[in-house]
Amino acid sequence: MLSRVAERVYWMGRYIERIENTARMVNTYVQLMLDLPKSIQPGWQRLIDVTGGHELFFKRYRNSNERNTIKFLLADRQNPGSITSSLTALRENVRTTRDVVPTEAFEHVNELYLYAKGDIDNALVRRGRYQYLANIVKGCQQISGLLSGTMSHDNTYDFLRIGRNLERSDMTTRIVDVGAAMLLIRDDPQRSHDNVFWVYLLKSLSADQMYRQHVRWRVEGQRVVRYLLRDSLFPRAVAYCLAETASRLDHLPRNENTLRSVARVQRLLNELNIDSLAVQELHEFIDDLQIEMANAHEQLVSTWFRLDQEASPVATASAL
Repeated sequence: MLSRVAERVYWMGRYIERIENTARMVNTYVQLMLDLPKSIQPGWQRLIDVTGGHELFFKRYRNSNERNTIKFLLADRQNPGSITSSLTALRENVRTTRDVVPTEAFEHVNELYLYAKGDIDNALVRRGRYQYLANIVKGCQQISGLLSGTMSHDNTYDFLRIGRNLERSDMTTRIVDVGAAMLLIRDDPQRSHDNVFWVYLLKSLSADQMYRQHVRWRVEGQRVVRYLLRDSLFPRAVAYCLAETASRLDHLPRNENTLRSVARVQRLLNELNIDSLAVQELHEFIDDLQIEMANAHEQLVSTWFRLDQEASPVATASAL
């Protein structure tokens, strides 16, 4: 397999996951803002901070109000992490790898792209936003299911899964981080709404039901953080994603350096004492975790993708 094909397939996996996660996150955050009292609402800038787009956002917008934030995350083509930009890149990567990806995959991606583009005005107003984002999530899940059920599970599929799991683990750490940040900035000595924050954090990852089934305790900060970072069975937990990444890397040649990079992330995660962790310490730990995941991504890129000097700019438009 050519390195540029492997790179595009890897980014396919990342973009599918990024689009779905962004849609989930925005929908859940909107519901959180509606449910919380106005006196303790965290503001729309928190949503921008999750995606790491703070600097770019304030270059393009003056105020982080609801409309500007939603437009930036869903429709802004100058934001490489927006749903519109990610779908455009996904569509191009699938189009240029149709010899290794099932034909139906391009048809589904194209349909989702046309839907997202044609109905974007509905997402910018509250009335149509929930259904628009729910359809985006559903479309991404259909594409993921199609690829899982119709692609040979060879090295091409390995790169797809690696991309998906690295993107998923990154987003999970970002969502946990913004939860910690919201608790840090809140002026609520009685912490009367902490439970609401953690419930919505679980819902943003579709983890609420599985948490209640497996943890069997009330929703509480330390238990939620432990579950989302360390659970080995929930597919969106960081530990699960890293184990899946390592498993897929085992199938690839010249994998020693990348496996060591992933192992460093796993070791950092396993050494964390969550029970004695303060909110500020959690924020600093997640920064370290994301740096190590970025290093794993860079090691993967240098091992398999930079062999071909004609790698597509579409495939490398965004990074961890």
